[in-house]
Amino acid sequence: MKNFIVIVFTLLLHFHQLKIYGQEVPVSTEQQLENLSDADQAETEDDNFLQEVEQFKKSPLNINTAEADELKQLRVLTDLQIANLISYRNLFGPLISVYELQAVPGWDVNMLRKLLPFITVANPLVLTKDVGKRFGDGQHSLLLRVSQVLEKSRGYDNASTGSKYLGSPQRIFFRYRYSFKNLLQYGIAGDKDAGEQFLKGAQNYGFDFYSFHLFARKIGAIQALAIGDFTVNMGQGLIQWQSLAFKKSADILGIKRQSSVLKPYNSGGEFNFHRGAGITIRKGKTETTLFASYRKLSANFVTDSATQEYFISSFLTSGYNRTSSEVADRNQLNQLAFGGNICYKNSKWHIGVNMINYNFSAPVKKRNEPYNLYAINGKSWMNASVDYSFTHKNLHLFGEVAVDKNLDKAIINGLLISVDSRVDLSFVQRSINAGYQSINGNAFTENTLPANETGFFSGIVIKPSAAWRIDAYADFFRFPWLKYLVDAPSRGTDFLTQLSYTPNKQVELYSRFRHESKQANEVNNNTAANFLSFLPKKSWRTQILYKLNSSITLRNRVELLWYNNKGITGESGFLTYMDFIYKPPLAAFSGIIRLQYFETGGYNSRIYAYENDILYSYSIPAFFDKGFRYYLIFNYELSKKLAIWARLAQTSLQNKQIIGSGLDEISGKRRTECKMQIRWLF
Repeated sequence: MKNFIVIVFTLLLHFHQLKIYGQEVPVSTEQQLENLSDADQAETEDDNFLQEVEQFKKSPLNINTAEADELKQLRVLTDLQIANLISYRNLFGPLISVYELQAVPGWDVNMLRKLLPFITVANPLVLTKDVGKRFGDGQHSLLLRVSQVLEKSRGYDNASTGSKYLGSPQRIFFRYRYSFKNLLQYGIAGDKDAGEQFLKGAQNYGFDFYSFHLFARKIGAIQALAIGDFTVNMGQGLIQWQSLAFKKSADILGIKRQSSVLKPYNSGGEFNFHRGAGITIRKGKTETTLFASYRKLSANFVTDSATQEYFISSFLTSGYNRTSSEVADRNQLNQLAFGGNICYKNSKWHIGVNMINYNFSAPVKKRNEPYNLYAINGKSWMNASVDYSFTHKNLHLFGEVAVDKNLDKAIINGLLISVDSRVDLSFVQRSINAGYQSINGNAFTENTLPANETGFFSGIVIKPSAAWRIDAYADFFRFPWLKYLVDAPSRGTDFLTQLSYTPNKQVELYSRFRHESKQANEVNNNTAANFLSFLPKKSWRTQILYKLNSSITLRNRVELLWYNNKGITGESGFLTYMDFIYKPPLAAFSGIIRLQYFETGGYNSRIYAYENDILYSYSIPAFFDKGFRYYLIFNYELSKKLAIWARLAQTSLQNKQIIGSGLDEISGKRRTECKMQIRWLF
């Protein structure tokens, strides 16, 4: 392996036919994804965000004609910045060059650098004239991805007794997609997880999961038309938000949920989407969205010993169907969902009314635990809300007020203020009753779901010069009712400060300190009743990116973490890595190497680190214990239409003879993953 690394490193230094191996994700987005994985302790399989990034690179958004909803899809601009752009266009007319955007109030050079790959200045597209071309002048793409952990885990040991995986260790994903600009796309995707059968047994139709979608935009009065699989995003996420959405991070101004109501879905995740049809129609300043969905879900079923009735104890969201028990729970629950949104908007404000209703083929009944007192129950559930926004000069106000089936309430309000060209403020207030519940809610909250929480978030951005930037926030929150492993009402705080330095295009440096503290059950408590204690966690991270030239970039991160360092269960963690990125412009081959070391006291002091991956992929592992990790990524453009990617990643733990747990347990101290992908454009 050592010789292999030397050979690869030499090739990277001397090979001169290179191109980009995948998407470049902004540093702020990397941090948001890391925070999301830490909060959920899982990685999302929704790669629609990365697909949108790639699509905007191929078909840049015309900044002269783009509407507010289209600009929001870029995930870079705040509503204040969008409003300033529209006002600038109305006042001065169409832009002559994208660099004229520097004159728009609230737009700076660093933000413009992020936007440049995705925007253009062009003549307006005559939609009615080009509707017939949508099905003929677009681009077809076919993608096939195969990955596998090379070491054999306990789930594949046929000699062992008990539960085991029924299928092969390969994970296979394929996707066919046709797209015409940002106006039409359709396609089909299939996914087989590692351990699932393929073309036999429970999966005798091939892939364990299939997804089909057709999605069109701007057909006369029809703003969006979805058939097949799609996601629904409404308001500020109190009742429904299925697309990728971020929470607290160093992106202080990214506090607002921004998306069109309907979005296409063609990823590998098997739970968080709808399957049916939806439509958005605009008439004047009013937009109306209606949708209906019917799906089969996997769920745990339990029999009531007294009544002999079946009920659902939990939804199974992982999508895994590898063992006999997982296959038995597959697609056992029928879900019917329908709802809609009516929105009235003008250039300064909007108000919308939202509703969604769910019906299940069996009643939901969570485990009889005190923290489940207010959990969703019954064969149906309903949420409704009103959301709003208002922009006036340098101020943008937004929010949502929601109720559920039992009339429990949830409120979230936010405020963005541009105090000065160098100072911006953000605030979020939320008040969510202990009894409030939503099935697919995802709001700007401390909890994963918008439930059982009150709090106040405030943030500030200071840009003393073009090179320097300070981001800081403080969040205070309370949980009025019990939570899992928290046997009483509790509270907590979260503070972050980040200093960024970007003197030129070659250097990008940031250093941040974060301190969060939340109450939880006292660890190792031997008394009859649990009591709460604060469990503080502090982390300090410094990262620098340096571009040696147009082909070579170096990146280094150092992170320290302290968990409950003054308590008897205190732990500390350390992680550092070095990236070598070789990516010459206008060439056919590129690559990246990461070498990493980590050492932590245990799982509580785990550290998450964003990892580059092949096109449309990323990974954010949690690192704990002590060990080394490396990965290698290569991309080769065989032609303008055919490209291949390869990734090899290995983790090696020190003083450990077992990696993983349960059926994923590997005897040994190494875990190696190999991934290959090919894409054909035609």
